[in-house]
Amino acid sequence: LPLSSQIYPIYLPRETRTRRALLICNIEFEHLSQRKGADADVEGMTELLEGLGYVVDIHCNLTSEGMALVIKDFADRKEHCTSDSTFLVFMSHGVRAGLCGTKSRGETTDILSLDTIYETFNNKSCPVLLGKPKVVIIQSCRGGKRGSVLMSDSEDPAVLTPAAAHSTAAGLEDDAIFEVHLESDFATLHSSTPDTVSWRNSVKGSLFIQHLIEQFRKHACNSDLQEIFRKIQYSFGKFPRQLPSQERSTMLRKFYLFPGH
Repeated sequence: LPLSSQIYPIYLPRETRTRRALLICNIEFEHLSQRKGADADVEGMTELLEGLGYVVDIHCNLTSEGMALVIKDFADRKEHCTSDSTFLVFMSHGVRAGLCGTKSRGETTDILSLDTIYETFNNKSCPVLLGKPKVVIIQSCRGGKRGSVLMSDSEDPAVLTPAAAHSTAAGLEDDAIFEVHLESDFATLHSSTPDTVSWRNSVKGSLFIQHLIEQFRKHACNSDLQEIFRKIQYSFGKFPRQLPSQERSTMLRKFYLFPGH
């Protein structure tokens, strides 16, 4: 394969391209502690993304329902047609199952399932972002454990659909219809491994966001996205209490941000 086909294209010149990013940050909660320092994360991430050419839509202090609505509205934005990629940034208290809304009382109430994000931006729900990188950044705890002991994903093995359920549409000409993966071109970096806590400084903000901004600033000019993710993970080598984790990645090519281009 030619090298160019292994890299996500930047479709349009900077003047006509309309890159958008979504940033949702919950700081104040009805029953959980205030996330002090999180405003520094919002400021830092906004500055970083604007520097990379994205207009950032910022929403704070939403319930899980509010988050789901904002995500849906953002997926429907017409600007994605003339964009080459998007960033989806979520910062909140969190549990294993997802992100806490402002009315959360813990594990089971007012939780936004992470699946909702992927389902809203997959190729069926959001065809305008088909083939375009969707970068998901999640700053949250994922349980109360320190360090990381990974548990098995599920108690029951996945139920497989019988092959018969997958019937191909016969009699259609190849160029009239083509099948695509339901979910592709996502890259996710989570602030910690499953079941573990993430750390935040009450003035400077989250450790993860601080490291992420630093590594993007240093390396976006010459490294592809997943290499930057790896550098962020490596930067936690001397902090064994937390390790960012790349998950649910379906990137088919390398994504270079080419700042300034």
